[in-house]
Amino acid sequence: MQSFVRVLLVGLTVLVLVPAAASANFGLQGNVGPDLGVDIPRVTGLGDTDIRITVARIIRVAMGLLGIIAVVIVLIGGFTWMTAGGNDEKVGEAKKWIFAGIIGLAIILSAFAISTFVIRSLINATIG
Repeated sequence: MQSFVRVLLVGLTVLVLVPAAASANFGLQGNVGPDLGVDIPRVTGLGDTDIRITVARIIRVAMGLLGIIAVVIVLIGGFTWMTAGGNDEKVGEAKKWIFAGIIGLAIILSAFAISTFVIRSLINATIG
C-alpha cells in the first residue's frame, strides 16, 4: 500500500511539473497576460485555423476513408462473383458483399452531405 501511495505521489508530481516545464521552454508565461492566452497557438506553431474548419477537414478525411473502404467492399464482391465459377453459394455471398457495399456508400454519402450542410450553416451563422 505504501509503494502504491509513493508511485501515485510521484506520478501526480510529474503530471503537475512537466506542463510547467514545457510552457517555460516555449516562453508562454509572457504571452498569457491580458489576452488570456489567445496568442499561444501562434507562439507554439500550432496555427490559428478556426476549430470549426479543422473539424470540417477531419470529417471530410474520415468520410473519404470510409468511402474508399465501401468501394473496396464492392470490388471484393465483384471479384468474388467473377471468380465464383457458377457456384451459386459464392455468387450469393458476392451479392451480399456488393449490396452491403452499396448500402454503405449510400450511408456515407448521406452523412457527408448532412455534415457538410451543418458545418457550412454553422460557419456562415457565426462568421457571416
